[in-house]
Amino acid sequence: MNRHSLRFRISVWHTSLLAGSLTLYGILTYSIVQHYLIKGLNDSIEYHARTIAEKVLVNLDRRGQQYLEDELNERYVAEIYPRFIRVTRSDGTLIFQTAAIGDPHITPSSIPIPSGPFTQAYLRTILLDDGHHLQIYTLPYRAPDGKSYVIESGRTFDAAEHVLHRLALALLLGLPAIATLSLSGGIFFLRSALKPLEDIEEYAECVSLNGKCEPIPVPNTADEIGRLATSLNRMIARLDESYQRANRFSGDVSHELRTPLTVLRGELEAAVQRGSLTDLLDSLGSALEETERLQTIVSNLLEISRLDEEKILREKVSIDLGNLARCTAEQMRLLAEVKSVELRYVITEGIEVEGDPIYLKQAVVNLLDNAIKYAPAGGWVEIRVLEVQSGAILEVVDNGPGISSESLPFLFDRFYRADKARSRETGGVGLGLSIVKAICSAHSAKISVSAEKPHGARFHIEMPLRNAKRALLKSVNL
Repeated sequence: MNRHSLRFRISVWHTSLLAGSLTLYGILTYSIVQHYLIKGLNDSIEYHARTIAEKVLVNLDRRGQQYLEDELNERYVAEIYPRFIRVTRSDGTLIFQTAAIGDPHITPSSIPIPSGPFTQAYLRTILLDDGHHLQIYTLPYRAPDGKSYVIESGRTFDAAEHVLHRLALALLLGLPAIATLSLSGGIFFLRSALKPLEDIEEYAECVSLNGKCEPIPVPNTADEIGRLATSLNRMIARLDESYQRANRFSGDVSHELRTPLTVLRGELEAAVQRGSLTDLLDSLGSALEETERLQTIVSNLLEISRLDEEKILREKVSIDLGNLARCTAEQMRLLAEVKSVELRYVITEGIEVEGDPIYLKQAVVNLLDNAIKYAPAGGWVEIRVLEVQSGAILEVVDNGPGISSESLPFLFDRFYRADKARSRETGGVGLGLSIVKAICSAHSAKISVSAEKPHGARFHIEMPLRNAKRALLKSVNL
C-alpha cells in the first residue's frame, strides 16, 4: 500500500508540475500569438492607408474624382478584401467610402467621421452593432497641391479572434489530455522503474526472516539501482562476516573459559576433600594459576574491545620506530637466551611515526614473544625497521617451523591457534596476534603474515610516516 501510495504521489506531483508548466506555456503562447495578430492587423491597415496616400491621392488633383473611385474600388474590392476605407477632406467633406460589407456586417455610414484638427496618425477601435470590433487607422495627409485629406483604413478583429478562439480551444482540450496521459504514463514508468527496488525490498525481507545473508541479485550494475544493490550486497557481506565472527567469538570464549573454570572447580573440590595441608596448598596453587589465566583472558578481551573502538589510545606523539623496536628487543633478549635463540637487528634509525608508544611497544613484544616461542633451539629471530615510499615498515622474521597455508587466513582471529597443543604448553590463549591487529588498526597500519613450512614466518607491518601524514594534511588544507 505504501509503495502504491508513493508511486501515486510521485505521479501526481510530476503531472501537477507538467500541467502547471504547460498552463504557463499556453498562456504565454496565447499572449504572444494575440500580440502578433493584433500587430499584423495594425500594420496591414496602416500600410493600406499610406499606400492610398502615396499612390492615389498624390494624383487626385490631376486625374479627378472618378480616378480615385475607380482606383480604390479596383484595389480594395469589399467582397474580396472585407475592410473599411474612407477618404475625406480636412473639413469633413466625404470623397470616398466603401460600400456596406456583409460578413461581418459593417455599415460605413454609421461610423462617425473624425473631426480635426489632425496632427498625427492614430488608431481607434469602434464597437459595431453586431458586437464585432473594428480597428481603424486614421492618417492625415497633405497632397503636393497643398490640399489636406484624412484617410481611414480599418478591419475587424474577426480573423484574429477566430485564430485565438481555435488556439484557446486546442489548449483547453489538450492540457487535460496531456495531463491524463502524463499521469498514466508516469504511473506505468514509475512501476517499471521501482520494480527493481521492490524486488530488493522483498529479497531483503526474506533475508531478514530466514536469517540468511545471500547476495541480492543485481539487475544492472551501470545504473543507480544496480549500484545500490551492489552496496547492499557489500553491507550484507560485512554483516554476515560480523555475525559469523561474533558466533565464533562466543563459542571460542565459552570454550576458553570452560577449561580453566572446570580445572578451578575440580581443584577447589579436591581441596575441600583433602585433609593434608600439602595437598591443600597444591590445590590452591593450581586454582590460583587458573584464576590468573582467566584474568589474562578477560583483560586481553577488554583491551581488544577498547582498541577496536579506539577509546584508550592516548594522544599520539612522534615516535622513532627503529629506536622503539631496538629497545624492546633488548628487553626481551633474556627470554631469547633462555631458549638459545639469536636476536638479529636490521634497523634504520630516525624513522618517525605517530602513535601511542605503549601500545606500539606491546605490538612488538607480542610479535617477538610469539617468534621466540616458536623458534627452535639454536634458531634466530630478526626484527627489521626500514623506510619505503609508502611508509614505515616493521617486520619480525623467524626460522621456526612455519605456518600452514590453511592457518594463514585465521591467524589473527581471536582464540585461534595454529598449534593448539603447543600454545597451551606455553600458556598462550590465542589473543596475542588479535591484540597486535587491533593496535595496528588503531594506528591506521596494515599487518600481514607470510609463511610456508618449513621456512619460518614473516610478520609485516606497514604504517604511515609522520612527515608524510603532515604533508598530506597540508596539501588537503591548501
